Order: sequence, then structure tokens, then C-alpha cells
Amino acid sequence: MSRVFLVNPASANGSTGRRWPEVARRAAALGLVGETRLSERPGHLADLAAGAVADGATQLVVVGGDGTVHEVVDGLGRAGVGADVELGVVPLGTGTDFARSMRIPRSVDSALEVVRSGRVRTVDLGRATYTTPSGEAQAYFANFAGAGISGGIAARANRTTKVFGGRLSFIWATLAVFSRWQPTEMTIEIDGERREALLLEALAMNGDYAAGGMWVAPEASPDDDRFDVVLIGAFSKAEFATTFPKIYRGTHVSHAKVEIVRARELRVDAPTRLPIVLDGEQPGTTPVRFELVPSALRVRVPAA
Repeated sequence: MSRVFLVNPASANGSTGRRWPEVARRAAALGLVGETRLSERPGHLADLAAGAVADGATQLVVVGGDGTVHEVVDGLGRAGVGADVELGVVPLGTGTDFARSMRIPRSVDSALEVVRSGRVRTVDLGRATYTTPSGEAQAYFANFAGAGISGGIAARANRTTKVFGGRLSFIWATLAVFSRWQPTEMTIEIDGERREALLLEALAMNGDYAAGGMWVAPEASPDDDRFDVVLIGAFSKAEFATTFPKIYRGTHVSHAKVEIVRARELRVDAPTRLPIVLDGEQPGTTPVRFELVPSALRVRVPAA
């Protein structure tokens, strides 16, 4: 097996770069050796991933957080080589929701053991076509995407220090953004079925976790050829205060203003452009199309 480690040294406020030499030693002790390619700038990992596969890599080990995974998956998706390589993940970033959705442990040693001896799971990807100031753009996502308040939360979290970890960063960002956010009349299409709704959010969940450990879509599965489309209605502040804590247990889904529909495509538009989010990154706005790409990625996950 030809293995390449793709490392984002800037992940987790730079702690990933500081920890990488020790992680590399632990990997080598397990027999996990291979070339290391370090990210030097935002977006670089997409090129590094596609280049590694072009050079013959059969396993890519991603060392970082959700943003790191997102860049790698986007690079593989754009190159059309996601199914040609195994992806392993050592979750060292602030946000580790992709690893959580894949049930990859947070412990470095346990995650490396999954890379070494875990089973290979073939999963779906998402592809987003969205709007930027310079025109239409496209990117792939691994775990989740959305339009509405989640885009505002992602933007707030990403410009705020994450020194206290992913969960507290996203809780703080969620509370700060919700206090000023207004529900929006959205036009949505779910597998071609059009409707108008007053919503805070429309999400396309491939995995079940997002935003620092929120169990957003408890029944979502990344290999079932469908998104769990989660529509979050116009919560009042009182409803939000009582319902928000439940999202970490997945019990928020029983609320009357939360609807989940299984679908392969979600389109979102609104009179005012809404921010979108892809795996915790905030690259553009509506109008947006999220479409499922089935069986597009192979991931090492725990054997049991």
C-alpha cells in the first residue's frame, strides 16, 4: 500500500503542526509509514490530495479537523478519484464531526489503529453548486451542508478563537448569531418538489453529527444514497432556549418545527442571499443546490 499523510499544521490553532512529529512517531510504531505532505495555505490540501493519488497513493491519512477533511474530499471529488483511494482520519482539529459521524475515535492511538486495521466503508459525498461574488462555484462536501443560520454560525465560529475547543466555540457562535437572526421565507426544492417556508435553516445531512457534536440528524447514514434534509422552522427565543440543548441528544427532532425528509437533492433560494455552510466552512451564498454523489469515497472506520 502506498500511503501519504496529508497534514494541516494550522489546524486547531496550530497545535496539529506542533503535535505532528509525535503523531508520526506513533504511526511508525504501528507500521504506518509513508510520505508526508504539509498544507501551506487555505485550499492547498485539495491539490495535495489529488496530486498524491495521481502519484500512485492508495491510502491518504488526513491529519486535522473538519476543514482539513473538507479540502481533501473536495480535491478528490473534483479530480474524480475519491473511490480510487482509502481515506483515513486522525482527528486533531477543533471540529471533528466527520470523524464522529464515521465513529472514528478521538484518541490519536485509537484513530491510528483504525487506519491500520479498520474496515473500509464506501460512503456518499455531497456536491454543492452555490453563489459567490464572482459567480457560480462548486465544491464537494463529506459530512453536511446547509443554508441559513448555519452559514452565519460557521462564519462567526471561524473568525472567533477556538482555543476552548469545538463544542464551546459552536455553542457561543450559535447563541450569538441566533440572538440577531431572523427567520427567512425560503424557496426550497426537495427532489424537485417545490415549497415556500419560513425557516431558520435547511440542511443536507450526509453524516449525523455537525457543529461541534450536535446530533442533528440521528438517523442519517452516509452510505444510504440519501441526505437527511433537516428543515428548522421559525423558533421563538423561548422555543430555542428549551430545544437547543436537546440537539446534543438528538431529541430535538420531535419538535413540531423540525422536519426531516430523505432526499437526493436540495435546492434553496431566498429573496436575500443567505450564507451557506459546507463541512463547517462558509464559502458563499444562496441560491444553492446540494446533490448527492453515491458511493464516491472509501473511508477506514472501526472494524466493530
